[in-house]
Amino acid sequence: MAPITAASDEKTHEALLDKLDLHAVPKPFRNAHWKPPQRRNKNLKQILGEASRKEASQMATQNNSGISTPAAANAEGTISAGNVGRPPNIAQAAQSLSTLVLEKNGRAVARGNATGPAPTYTNIESAPSFHPSSQKKYCDITGLPAPYTDPKTRLRYHDKEVFGSIRTMPQNVYEGYLAARGAHTVLK
Repeated sequence: MAPITAASDEKTHEALLDKLDLHAVPKPFRNAHWKPPQRRNKNLKQILGEASRKEASQMATQNNSGISTPAAANAEGTISAGNVGRPPNIAQAAQSLSTLVLEKNGRAVARGNATGPAPTYTNIESAPSFHPSSQKKYCDITGLPAPYTDPKTRLRYHDKEVFGSIRTMPQNVYEGYLAARGAHTVLK
């Protein structure tokens, strides 16, 4: 048997590394032309902001005639030369004013400093739900979520270790826990 030298050992090691290299193996399951999608998911605030801006811009283009705004009066109280001879149309002016307010609110929402009642998910107010399925139950001892209730003491508990400690408690202690939760019974 020929003696193993450091040079031959290094060459065999390099050859083994080249043989086992994963980058040289063709990958037919990968598409060379695949690119990640350019579409981004939008949150509710972005969707509402875009919708209000779109509404405001559509209303502004529909009412963009020159007659819809009243004639501007200068410092002397006279009407400017642009609308001489035409009386101001109050109904159209009021409608234009409402579109201007909508546009202003839309811009304020887009900048993040809304002053008016623009509909966003942060300012919708509703009362909390008192439906039993929405009420989470927590362990009276640890404060962790409590899927179990002891039928003897009516204390809620998280796991079997807490259950063991509940069963060793005297009556006045577990009644104190029930009183803290507001579930104790007072007999008269």
